[in-house]
Amino acid sequence: MPSNISEPHQVIIGEDEKYVVNMGPQHPSTHGVLRFELTIKGETIVNLVPHCGYIHRGIEKMCESNTYQQIIHLTDRLDYMSAHQNNEAVSLCVEKALGVEVPERAKVVRTILSELSRLSSHLLWWAAFGMDLGALTSFFYAMRDREEILDIFEENTGGRLIQSYICPGGLMYDIQPNFAQRVKDLLAYLRKKLPEYDRLLTGNVIFLNRTQGIGRMSKEMAIDYAVTGPAGRGSGFSCDVRRYEPYSAYDRVEFKEILYTEGDTFARYKVRMDEMWESMKIIDQLIDQIPDGPHTAKMKPVIKLPAGEYYQRVETAKGELGIYIISDGEKNPLRFRLRTPCFSNLFVIDKLAVGTKIADLIAIFGSLDLVIPDIDR
Repeated sequence: MPSNISEPHQVIIGEDEKYVVNMGPQHPSTHGVLRFELTIKGETIVNLVPHCGYIHRGIEKMCESNTYQQIIHLTDRLDYMSAHQNNEAVSLCVEKALGVEVPERAKVVRTILSELSRLSSHLLWWAAFGMDLGALTSFFYAMRDREEILDIFEENTGGRLIQSYICPGGLMYDIQPNFAQRVKDLLAYLRKKLPEYDRLLTGNVIFLNRTQGIGRMSKEMAIDYAVTGPAGRGSGFSCDVRRYEPYSAYDRVEFKEILYTEGDTFARYKVRMDEMWESMKIIDQLIDQIPDGPHTAKMKPVIKLPAGEYYQRVETAKGELGIYIISDGEKNPLRFRLRTPCFSNLFVIDKLAVGTKIADLIAIFGSLDLVIPDIDR
């Protein structure tokens, strides 16, 4: 070997020194393209800066050059786990602007589909969260059960993940005759399966050690950062849009807003586990009450909103989704703005992670249940 080739360079970092490492943009635990710039000292995080935008698609600007019917198909691609709820938010905003009264049948079916979407989203979150913390079995359990919901979506809407089924005026087309029976069978099935989840993971000592007391978020912090959905309610922040501004058929059902005050990773976990039972309770109250009649109101082929500003918010599986439209009377919005839950919920993560270990960041991030396309949009 030539003498001018040096030995491999070895860098020794002292225990008291800080250094910067990148987590992502391709990392299994982020479940999407997101980069964290971590300043660490040993294994302790002393600073965290999230970098997003890797899959930014300009959905808001695209909406401004599309008709209101076409916008429905773009909102599927935000939080794709809440596609029905995203479609419903746009539809409600358009209907509010036009003063359209949606048929009762459509209102009830929309609410049932929204709660099925919440169940589907929470099941996938539980699958991934358990897997991230080393409980691989949870992934198989929840993915198996989520398929039952996706089968119902596919039969009635033609799509399993993104459906574009809820549209201005009501529903794209009517539900299948066996819809109610299939949903009832699903609820009976899930009521047997969900207790298995608690036996497998909720009471597991290793899981509790990795989630209890980790990533505490106070109620004040949740309000300051506008953290909504299960993440905010795990800190005692009462923010459920379904209760404060009921829409569709939420004004005719009884359900409990799940609140925990501990504010840690385990509290956010418990909120979602309890919310699955509340979703089934809501569906139970509606599934035998689907009215007969049309599935959509009569709408013009080209929708033009009166000039003005309009806002509508709904409760998705991740939190509050807001739709803001400025119309100049044309067939497409002059300005279209989204308030997505995952974007707001992301930027509290440095407050939760600083002072914890790198391994804790995986648990904290998972407990926020972020979908990256909902952040970048």
